[in-house]
Amino acid sequence: MANLTIIGGGPAGLRAAEVAAKGGAKVTLYEGMPSVGRKFLVAGHGGLNLTHSDPKERFASRYQGSFIEGYWTSLLGGFSNDDLRDWSHSLGIETFIGTSGRVFPKEFKAAPLLRSWVRHLKTLGVTIKTRHRLMEISPQDDHFHLLFQTPEGQIQESSRMVILALGGASWPQTGSNASWTSGFQSLGIKIAPFLPANCGWKVNWDDYFSNKDILPKIEGLPLKNIAVTAGEQTVQGELLITKYGLEGGALYQLGNTLRSMSNPALKIDLKPSFNAKELALKITHFQKDFIALASKSWRLSPSASALLGAKAGELATQDPLTLATLTKNLSIPLTGPRPIEEAISSAGGVSFEGLDENLMLKRLPGLFVAGEMLDWEAPTGGYLLQGCFATGTRAARGALDYLK
Repeated sequence: MANLTIIGGGPAGLRAAEVAAKGGAKVTLYEGMPSVGRKFLVAGHGGLNLTHSDPKERFASRYQGSFIEGYWTSLLGGFSNDDLRDWSHSLGIETFIGTSGRVFPKEFKAAPLLRSWVRHLKTLGVTIKTRHRLMEISPQDDHFHLLFQTPEGQIQESSRMVILALGGASWPQTGSNASWTSGFQSLGIKIAPFLPANCGWKVNWDDYFSNKDILPKIEGLPLKNIAVTAGEQTVQGELLITKYGLEGGALYQLGNTLRSMSNPALKIDLKPSFNAKELALKITHFQKDFIALASKSWRLSPSASALLGAKAGELATQDPLTLATLTKNLSIPLTGPRPIEEAISSAGGVSFEGLDENLMLKRLPGLFVAGEMLDWEAPTGGYLLQGCFATGTRAARGALDYLK
């Protein structure tokens, strides 16, 4: 039985361990934290959105990064959203598809699934060693020298086959702090800088609201059923007003576009189901206080009314069509993303240019990479976990083929 070392106990690493063990490898998994699956448990705070019910081609289009066209279609062909649901069911955790198309465990909890998963890994013979933080990896002849920091001190190991699943740069408290990047760069591996993805963006509300009493009244309130545009990209969804700016799924989908803009800004359509003329006709028979009348007639939420009222000048408050046009094209300048430590996920990582189709480093045969270490990003909605499972599956199968 061939030996395989996996470093990183998140979803990608655990999935790689499972696939490799089923394929006949003797797997040892090392994790720097006291327990595995910590970021998996963090994802469970919102009910554990495992995957999405999108068809495969649409699903693959959700991913961005340095990979070649069609690569994610291939990855998802190896482990799809249906496969992920079947996998969960095999561990005794039933799933369902929500109204938004997202897939959740029926219990809305991550812990039962993680416990069942770890038990299953142990029955497969996987050895899990926690509190083993990787300090150094270096190629030596036909194997890799590994240096770990443990509570008892530093220990050295060696392995011919290694899968790294050390995570990106978001949620560092879970152990995903991108500390591995300096070692990789010293080996000549190309790494795209890590940037915050699926994160809030800052707005200078002091410039937006002349009345400083407005923000405390609408902070924490959602903007629902809106269309949001950044550059040439428009998405449907929701936003949440915060003290520092905006959060929400619609914003997360636009992160890559916003980061490419020299002056990032959002254009919000507060009533996407009507055009400006249709909205204006609803209030033309009134002669004054169009903001209040529009809010009632157009059924604007308190947060939408506050944003519109702050942006509307004197002309917009007196002319129905001008106000309706503004409602369809409300511009909000952004001053930058929130820190990467607060982000749900990160963009950047090991470039796909230096990897073969099985996620093995071309410069270092026998060393594979999976999960958020790789240069890809996707919006929330189940695509992140699916990506970790799919890359973990591909790396493990590639390692098994290489062992043969």
